[in-house]
Amino acid sequence: MKLLTPDLGLFVWMLVAFSVVLVILAKFAWKPIVGALKERETGIADSLAQAEKVKAEMAQLQSDNEALLQKAQEERAQLLKEARDARDKMINEAKEQAKIEANKIIAEAQAAIQHQKNAAMTDVKNQVGNLVIEVATKVLGRELTNAGEQERFIQDLTKDIKLN
Repeated sequence: MKLLTPDLGLFVWMLVAFSVVLVILAKFAWKPIVGALKERETGIADSLAQAEKVKAEMAQLQSDNEALLQKAQEERAQLLKEARDARDKMINEAKEQAKIEANKIIAEAQAAIQHQKNAAMTDVKNQVGNLVIEVATKVLGRELTNAGEQERFIQDLTKDIKLN
């Protein structure tokens, strides 16, 4: 029970020992401990500031990436639109060129048909003229005395004529 109620002498010696330890600690240990704590506090604060800075940079990079992605998508859409427009323009030009060529070919064919028709008509007229001259030559070349013989002769000539 003496430890629970110490004597005055024990109390004084304990107080002296505590004071000596406190002075030694104050002189040699407190400054390095406080310095280390301040250094650690500064390091933590710097790390937190650096983490906030990196976080802000990451947010900025992410927004920049999203902006670049949006711009790339817009450019892609514009390029696709231009490609579709160019394709449609080329198709329309090809159609117009085909129509022009078809009309040209049709016009040439119609001209050739008209030329052939005119040549055929000229040929038919020439053949009819030759037949008329031939018939007239045969009729005039023969002397016919009566009308019955003339009729029979004309019918014989018409049987001999072959039309092309």
